[in-house]
Amino acid sequence: MNLLQAIQQAADSQNLTPSAHTNIQTWLEVEELPEWTRNSLTELIQGEEWEELNDRFYKDITFGTGGMRGRTIGKIMTSSEKGNTATEDSPERPMVGSNALNDYTLLRATMALFNYVKNFLEEQGRYETPTLVIAHDVRHFSRRFCLLAASLWSRLGGISMVFDGPRSTPQLSFAVRRRSAHAGIVITASHNPSHDNGFKAYFEDGAQVVSPQAEGIVEQYTKSTLQQTIEYLEIDESEIRILPQDDDIAYLKVVEQAAIDPEIIQKQKPKVVFTPIHGTGAISTVPALWELGLEPIVVDAQNKQDPRFPTVESPNPENPEALEMGISLARKTGAEAVIATDPDSDRVGVVTLGKNKKYTVLNGNQISALLAEYRINKLKELGCLPEAGTERATIIKTFVTTPLVDAIARGQGLNCINTLTGFKWTGQRIRDYETQLKKELQKKEGISLDYDRTDYYTRINLGLKYAKAFLFACEESFGYLPYDFVRDKDGNASTIAFCELISDLKSRNETVLEYLDNIYLKYGYYDQKTVSVYFEGESGAQKIKNILYSYKTDPPKTLDGKKIISKKDYNESGYKDNDGKLIPTENFYIFTLDNDYSYAVRASGTEPKMKFYVFGTAFCKSLDELKNEKQNVTENINKIANAIKEDSILRSEG
Repeated sequence: MNLLQAIQQAADSQNLTPSAHTNIQTWLEVEELPEWTRNSLTELIQGEEWEELNDRFYKDITFGTGGMRGRTIGKIMTSSEKGNTATEDSPERPMVGSNALNDYTLLRATMALFNYVKNFLEEQGRYETPTLVIAHDVRHFSRRFCLLAASLWSRLGGISMVFDGPRSTPQLSFAVRRRSAHAGIVITASHNPSHDNGFKAYFEDGAQVVSPQAEGIVEQYTKSTLQQTIEYLEIDESEIRILPQDDDIAYLKVVEQAAIDPEIIQKQKPKVVFTPIHGTGAISTVPALWELGLEPIVVDAQNKQDPRFPTVESPNPENPEALEMGISLARKTGAEAVIATDPDSDRVGVVTLGKNKKYTVLNGNQISALLAEYRINKLKELGCLPEAGTERATIIKTFVTTPLVDAIARGQGLNCINTLTGFKWTGQRIRDYETQLKKELQKKEGISLDYDRTDYYTRINLGLKYAKAFLFACEESFGYLPYDFVRDKDGNASTIAFCELISDLKSRNETVLEYLDNIYLKYGYYDQKTVSVYFEGESGAQKIKNILYSYKTDPPKTLDGKKIISKKDYNESGYKDNDGKLIPTENFYIFTLDNDYSYAVRASGTEPKMKFYVFGTAFCKSLDELKNEKQNVTENINKIANAIKEDSILRSEG
């Protein structure tokens, strides 16, 4: 029995899904398919590994919240994928499959981006050569994917530029603007497990692609075929340009500007443990700290770039387990804080030392509130903002980030914009503010502003007079942006920002936790819990669809004995933000209970899971009252979270 007959028989017996059968057949019918790829398919089919084949082929990998991410190492590795030189957990070749990140899907994605950019420029009458900057992290095949994409772009007639090694995601965003490129790519899966990798697409403003670019690229991707990638599988480095060290120096100077008051850092010199968790953080974060007069205590074992992330279960600073080595080193050295960045250094985790000499892991919402309150106060202190605030000054957050940030903005007299999940929406809004400022300045003053050559504080001043001024952005999943030189979350700059906060508090003999409690007393105590329910593979994808569909057609009326008094369904159009802009539609729901608690529902755009966010609030007048309310709110949130999780399992069955 040949392979086509074997998969037909598997489809007839329902071992293979119809979509997986179709996609595998498409691959087998490509005569020029490399031998190692055909051997992998042969091994899986002859071994009757139908579940693995279904997971690999049930769909084409597509763009989600952060581009596209997927497995690059299979649950089952074939002999051809393992190769002759690879270790058990470091294969020689990426996994075969249409629903995987491998040479073929990466080439299709790059081809789609090139075609979209080329058409975009032509439609605008811009007869320019499509120019691309690519960065990559330390993951399996990241360098290969980077060079493969750059090679394709050059062979298609474009100009491609890459770094000489791994760089962080925020540096890519900066480099796109610095190099006046039309697009950017980051090869990374951020904080995902080591078996994943990803492709994030950026446009000429240095931000992740949003509508209509995202849909246009996806359309181009669907038009491309596996057959078209075959001739580009060999990497040609002859036309790839390597970016000079000047680009690193320029970004480093920008990162240093995340400190509003660098003198306080130099004066106080807080003792900080830093870990890049085997990723790119050491490339930019550590030198920036040195330049500001700090000598971070680096976790040596996690300072080694390693795609296996061998010292952690997950390279995610959201997980306390990933910070354990940093905390251990902090105890030995008496450090005041532990700061960790994820593999592509766009997220930051923080552990802080209290008056009781115990270390506390902060969550993303707490870090968001701390940085927002501190930076607003510091900008007011320096005269960059009016004391009473102004609606022209803006903080940006996602809907699922703590409402405490909204409360801080209101209390400070500022504007707070809520966006859907993903920093691409923050990047889009900053671009809108930039465009509005340049337009108004030209109209009212006859001045043509070179935005990138204008310093940040001048931008704020001009924004307050003529448009909107961006101050800070945050999300609960440990992403922050303290300036607008970069149009994505920036773990390097956020590390600097938090070190400044520590320094300022140290000068006042106040701990981070004491400062946080004062924020709660001032604005209210806000707590939150995120519940993630994983659904792997094709069957999991269907369960996620079932949950989202059930929330649309049969929304809950009660939860944990509490009546649901309101629902916002962002599938429906018409919702507007505080700038009066329409919010794009998405499978996203917010429910409010009759005790003023609420929860949000969405599917992750980067991982196979449903995410539920539970919010609780209490208002206190004293520290004693605050202590009691913290416990009460946490208990109530946990009850609601457990009820949501149980309900989601039932809804997943359809």
